[in-house]
Amino acid sequence: MVGWFGALQPVLVGAVLAWAGALKLFGHRAPALARLARRSALARLVGNERAVPAYRAVGSVELGIGAVLVLPPMLVAEAVLATVLCLGLLGYLAYARTVAPESPCGCIGDKPARVRWRGFARAAALTMASGLAILGSSWWGAALASRPLAALAVLAVEASAVVALSAELDSYWLLPLRRQRVRWRHPLAGSGGFEVPVASSVHQLMRSPAYGVTGGWLRSDLLDSWDEGEWRILSYSASCGGRPATAVFAVPRLRYQPADVKAVLVDEADRTVLWQFAPEPAVVGVSPSTTITAKMGL
Repeated sequence: MVGWFGALQPVLVGAVLAWAGALKLFGHRAPALARLARRSALARLVGNERAVPAYRAVGSVELGIGAVLVLPPMLVAEAVLATVLCLGLLGYLAYARTVAPESPCGCIGDKPARVRWRGFARAAALTMASGLAILGSSWWGAALASRPLAALAVLAVEASAVVALSAELDSYWLLPLRRQRVRWRHPLAGSGGFEVPVASSVHQLMRSPAYGVTGGWLRSDLLDSWDEGEWRILSYSASCGGRPATAVFAVPRLRYQPADVKAVLVDEADRTVLWQFAPEPAVVGVSPSTTITAKMGL
């Protein structure tokens, strides 16, 4: 039983590693991936100039190990390499959590997700699966063919656990579920017959992915707010890389959609844009950079 269960693990671990590596190497948003690499703890580890090459090198290793795990035949050395790689990921997460707790993980794709317990749990689960793969009795295709229904059920449960532990994938399943719940239950959903209080906009901001990424940079309470059409603009004092900045958020004013919140950080000294966050697909309306240009004289 252990041998059969272990034989299924290479396809799970291999698919996750190959997927993560392919996104690092061939992601369709190369500039976003480069920015993510420079903001991650990897830049602290190897230097800012070498962060992008190191990021792509990690992707190459992940893609290579993932491919050999999925393709026949099954070799114990492949599972050992995967286990070492997953242990290395756990070590990297511990390093990132220690030296740069607000930095994005940069593990899967170009979605910024800070190092939190879900990232550790995902890395630990992949490490355990890789360790079990060492005990596998055959190639995963043979194990699947011997008991197809049971094998598909096991793989479906494990894949669902990986997705649930991947904060980078929340926009594909968790946020839509939250939006639907809000449509059913939240008193501000679809509001338009009264003026939404600023405090409600601040609450919506704090529930947004944009705030989840930028919250660690804020250095003040709300400084100013104004309305621009369907958006409410909120500004805060911030600090990015030791440089004083202003953080400006564009929050939907007449609807409760935290996932649509946009953000931009502007350097207080020369008024250059240090960083921007805009969800995809882009929301029709006034962009934060346009509003900032109008209000701050950029």
